[in-house]
Amino acid sequence: MKTPEQIVHVVDDDEAMRDSMSWLLEAEGYKVACYDSAGAFLAAWRSSLRGCIVLDVRMPEMSGLELQEKLDSIGSHLPIIFVTGHGDVPMAVSALQRGACDFIEKPFNDEDLLERIERALALEKEIAARQQRDHAIASRLEQLTQREREVMKLVVAGRLNKQIADELDISMKTVEAHRARVMEKMGVRTLAELVKAVMSVD
Repeated sequence: MKTPEQIVHVVDDDEAMRDSMSWLLEAEGYKVACYDSAGAFLAAWRSSLRGCIVLDVRMPEMSGLELQEKLDSIGSHLPIIFVTGHGDVPMAVSALQRGACDFIEKPFNDEDLLERIERALALEKEIAARQQRDHAIASRLEQLTQREREVMKLVVAGRLNKQIADELDISMKTVEAHRARVMEKMGVRTLAELVKAVMSVD
């Protein structure tokens, strides 16, 4: 369930909270990295980071919500679980509306936290797999020639070979050859697979 490269990034200015969370998560077999401020996490952030973020809403200098905004603007896809104190629920709800994955209120139950982290890591795994698939499709699309792209566009639009031949003023044989090369380069076997691949990166 947990992949080795996934790390639970705990961002909290309260040292006791960081220590207890780290101890709990490591005891459960998770890899953990702790940061004492939003700025410290931002400095360590890179697009290759995997896992999820357990983020305190209220922190000096930069709040959890401000960090969420910054991460959003630099394209981070790490799911965020906000840790909120009493009275921070409206804030947490607004964080959810802006794309946070979940929130948990202090004092929380360990099992509850672990469950939410497991869900966030499963979500991140899905996001990473989807990104990988989209990158693969995009790089296959780049291998197509201009003419192959034209043929593919018309095939995906539902045109028959004869219609494509007329529209592009080429022979049916040429259309068939281009169509076969498009399928081969895109790594698909059926028209449905081709349509799905093209639509996923549109």
